[in-house]
Amino acid sequence: MQHHYGSLCTEVYDLSKPLGHSFGDVEYYGERLKAIQGRILEVGCGSGRVLIPLLRSGNLVDGLDNSGEMLDSCRSRCTDEGLTPLLYKDEMHNFQLEQSYGAIIIPAGSFQLLEGRETAVEALNNFYQHLAPGGRLILDLFIPTNWDTQAVSTRSWDTLSGEVITLEEKVIEVNHLEQRMVSLLKYEKWKEGRFIQSELQRFPLSWYGRYEFVLLLEKIGFGQITISADYKYGEEPTHGEQMCTFEAIKI
Repeated sequence: MQHHYGSLCTEVYDLSKPLGHSFGDVEYYGERLKAIQGRILEVGCGSGRVLIPLLRSGNLVDGLDNSGEMLDSCRSRCTDEGLTPLLYKDEMHNFQLEQSYGAIIIPAGSFQLLEGRETAVEALNNFYQHLAPGGRLILDLFIPTNWDTQAVSTRSWDTLSGEVITLEEKVIEVNHLEQRMVSLLKYEKWKEGRFIQSELQRFPLSWYGRYEFVLLLEKIGFGQITISADYKYGEEPTHGEQMCTFEAIKI
């Protein structure tokens, strides 16, 4: 069973979220990073949905992801665009790079794929160490609402080569006390009724309360923390279904 994005996961991601697809985050991060001096690191860059538009805008952005398949897709897309970013395959909680960054970003809730508060704290400490003094950490968090362990959802996508990829998703574990859930994702590829390939992915997701996460950041040494709802800078969140973007400065 995969614990990262494999080849079918990557193919579905690129079909469902192609370059140009935005939840509002591409524009938001582009605006928030305009004043950054020096390099930027996108952690969990995937196949470049956010990274490539930032590069197009003239930002100097490196990417890091734990999926070789996603990074291969990102490299291919960058080559098509004439872009040559530095891309690293590693885990967000223990990567070690010689470079220090003016900003580290983790869009779209990718930080929540870390399992366990100890690993999350380790990652935040790692980000802090890789930021230059005054550097910014910007990341998105949300609270999942689909906790039905009885429900199974199915989706499908047509590929350009005439294949069909199906995705069956089921929540298999919910732990409210530890604020985490686990889903099982089953990908299958078919062509003309013939089975070609399958992939199973264990997909963990943790969530954080607003004040809990602020305390985590402050304990590590971050300051000047702002929280923005639904990619509107400075607009305070008012309910639990909003995407919350935390921005913090390395003091």
